[in-house]
Amino acid sequence: MDFAALDAVQRDPYPHYARARRQLGLTFATELDAWLVTRYADVREALARPEDFSSAGALRPDAVPGPRARAELAAGIGAGGVALSSDGAAHRRYREPHTRGLSAARFASVQDAISERTARIVDGLAAEDGADLVERLARRLPGEVIGHVLGLDPQDVPAAVRGGYLATELAFRPLEEDDQAAAAREIAQQQHRMDDYVRSRRAEPRDDLVTGFVHALAPGEGGLTREQRGECVSSLQNLLLAGHLTTSALMASTLLHLLRHREQWEALCAHPELIPDAVEECARFDAPIQGFRRRAVRDTALGGTALPEGAVVFVSFGAANRDPARFSRPDRLDVTRRPQGHVGFGHGVHACPGARLARAQLTTVLDELTRRLPNARLDPGSRIRMLPTMIHRSPERLDVRWQRRRPGLP
Repeated sequence: MDFAALDAVQRDPYPHYARARRQLGLTFATELDAWLVTRYADVREALARPEDFSSAGALRPDAVPGPRARAELAAGIGAGGVALSSDGAAHRRYREPHTRGLSAARFASVQDAISERTARIVDGLAAEDGADLVERLARRLPGEVIGHVLGLDPQDVPAAVRGGYLATELAFRPLEEDDQAAAAREIAQQQHRMDDYVRSRRAEPRDDLVTGFVHALAPGEGGLTREQRGECVSSLQNLLLAGHLTTSALMASTLLHLLRHREQWEALCAHPELIPDAVEECARFDAPIQGFRRRAVRDTALGGTALPEGAVVFVSFGAANRDPARFSRPDRLDVTRRPQGHVGFGHGVHACPGARLARAQLTTVLDELTRRLPNARLDPGSRIRMLPTMIHRSPERLDVRWQRRRPGLP
């Protein structure tokens, strides 16, 4: 794997997408080792044909852990299937507790938790003159929210969040052997902590998502088998990744682009009724999940390109959302756009079940920040550098400054 070439694509994929769209048919991207699907119509078609394009291997690792790391992982509890990389009946089974646990009927109490936690975090920010909003807000709030939804003890949330980032680094970054082993050890420890929650909820059910996963994946009573525990733990880890990393990434990128495009930020400050549209536009403009792989299960064709059985395609949500055949002036951020049909949260049977949760957090954050810190600006001395990843696209850090409201002043 040429990680230098892959990093270049991941840190700024949009020029690569534009070149691919200008070619006839699909383009094979050696950096991704897959056929790159970039046109809006082709992306929607691929996502609507799960019978032809399997999700198995959707998150195929770019890096192969060494023997020490594999030995550490073997001491964990996971290795069950997950919704993201399954098809058909298995996918429906794994997805059902996500859908039920994040349903509209259960959302009112979650919205209260989002509002309370957002206000508390912004209270702390408002007492200062600036901060790295990736660390202080974008990574913190989604972690607290998904921990609340799952039913985790608040003291366990930071380690669970850290475990998610370590899992992506181990699978997708070239780490030294010692770093691989350390990451794998911590991931295995987190699996055991999740297993503790699974067994606890089996004995004493609660009104939380951990209980929902246990009931859905291991119905009945009595002790859980190792296989059942592995399925529950794997699904919970997958939800932690999806419910935290992607929401965190979207939050950080949204703030980056709004503050970079000053007129858009000021429009939201003056017209907060635009905030819901701004959330959709930012998800279109820079999707947190740039895409997933799919594998052709039979000889087929897509976008005018013949694909043999086993061919791998990278279905790019980020590219589809910048397709000029679908969106006028797609490379321009416009909070008044109302981008109907964007695929920032996916499409089809694998569309993000937590999209409502992500939207609620972004909407609440933008409402608080535009109201309480309207003079927020990017620190002119800081350098913006995007993470090299296709699955939680985000700035590494986001240094923002504002004028602190002094005591006694209106």
